[in-house]
Amino acid sequence: MRTFNKIIFTLFLLFPFTPVLAQQPIKLAANWHLLDIKRDSVFGAGVEKSYKALLKGKKAKPVVVAVIDGGVDINHEDLKTVIWNNPKEIAGNHKDDDHNGYVDDVHGWNFLGSAKGNVQYDNLEITRLTVAGDQRFKGLDSSTVKKEDLADFMLYKASKSEVEKDYAEAKGMVGNLEPFKNVLDTILVNLNNNPNPSLKDFELYKPRTANQAQVRAVMMQHLATGQQFKDIYAQQIAGLLAFVKKIADYHKNKDYNARAIIGDNAELGAFYGNNDVTGPEASHGTHVAGIISAIRDNGLGIDGITNAAKIMVLRVVPDGDERDKDVANAIRYAVDNGACIINMSFGKSLSPDKKLVDDAVKYAMSKDILIVHAAGNEGKNIDVEPVYPSRNYLDGGRASKWIEVGSSNPVNDSNLKSSFSNYGKKNVDVFAPGNQIYSTIPGSAYGFKSGSSMAAPVVTGIAALLKAYYPKLKAEQIKDILIRSVSPVQHLVNLQVNNAPATSKFSDLCISGGIVNAYQALELAAAYR
Repeated sequence: MRTFNKIIFTLFLLFPFTPVLAQQPIKLAANWHLLDIKRDSVFGAGVEKSYKALLKGKKAKPVVVAVIDGGVDINHEDLKTVIWNNPKEIAGNHKDDDHNGYVDDVHGWNFLGSAKGNVQYDNLEITRLTVAGDQRFKGLDSSTVKKEDLADFMLYKASKSEVEKDYAEAKGMVGNLEPFKNVLDTILVNLNNNPNPSLKDFELYKPRTANQAQVRAVMMQHLATGQQFKDIYAQQIAGLLAFVKKIADYHKNKDYNARAIIGDNAELGAFYGNNDVTGPEASHGTHVAGIISAIRDNGLGIDGITNAAKIMVLRVVPDGDERDKDVANAIRYAVDNGACIINMSFGKSLSPDKKLVDDAVKYAMSKDILIVHAAGNEGKNIDVEPVYPSRNYLDGGRASKWIEVGSSNPVNDSNLKSSFSNYGKKNVDVFAPGNQIYSTIPGSAYGFKSGSSMAAPVVTGIAALLKAYYPKLKAEQIKDILIRSVSPVQHLVNLQVNNAPATSKFSDLCISGGIVNAYQALELAAAYR
């Protein structure tokens, strides 16, 4: 068995477990994102105030909202009655009753599956680019590649270098972490499976092997700093191992082919997949759906922003990067099957088949569909470093009925912008609550998540509220109302620029210069001409 000297460094210093860049938690009401800055002193979106002061006694018309994501638990206690039902499809008869090309698409469609099962993991786009480049540029170098292909070749070479480096490092870390965890688990058995042993427990433990002695020493070193064992184990051992295993096994493994189970051979056709809209891991999409439309006033869990929304579920996001083909087909499905608002809480840094997505977005724009997209969580300026999907078309111009959303925090101070949130004076429209948002998760449970993924459905929910109470509003009018009705932020906020602390006016972070506000949006909608 290998020595643990290298682990002591890599485990706690080189690669800390940070899958979500959330800021430190503060004590908040679980529904803070629905509250109002003036009434409640937290920078929520003014939803509860709207119901009390503006919507009492008014009737809303149902609005179909497509949630393009990783799947939704359609049987969740707080969602099951707000899930869209395809009125022309008969459940379970194995027929395409509405002749739309999708058999038994009762609640939407899963583009990540087939009769054989479902895709859970996939490569990152940079890995797929490398695999394609290995074939395209086989036997060529910078002196022999065609001049018109040189830019693609250089991107391929840089991508290949990064993928192979990251893959090797992840494999190495798995090789170190797995035996470390295995030894630690044997120690825990001897500590009566105590889930949170103390420093004293480790001091009293008598190692039975040299490896146990090394692991014990590592744990004592870190417990001596005041950390809780359960936190170290969950984040820096079991969590980190799971994280790097996904990199090594799937995300940057050139030999892993997620599409084998689908059998679509990456062709353009739209008619593939299955009707399992929940899929193998639906935590993210279920959380998003709950923010929009968890059943209000039922005494369970949380209240969504609107009860008028019917959630159409479209599964395209695996654990890895979504594929442009799937995104494009999901957008077209949403449009063709009655959605008027589409929420897309996902993104990536490369889009090799962007034209497919552009064409689908143009189709949505032609049908008066509003698209709401999360700006991303890298803390970067997307005016400079774009994320995809993007409303900016390859052939020029941009989608006019598209809202890009950044994430904000509850306290109206210099940290109002979530540290993780992307921003952009030209390409982000509004900010919305996205840090420590409480919503539905699979199994009729509830939990907190942070990200622009949570901010986008806040905007989607308010857009659906406007459409439900003012059904004659067009998509571009709803977008205009949402931008014009924000709560403006007048003070400077903190951000990181080139890894250095900086401050900025909020009007330099987004087009509207503020945080979305349902109450002000509804007031404006009532008088909108």
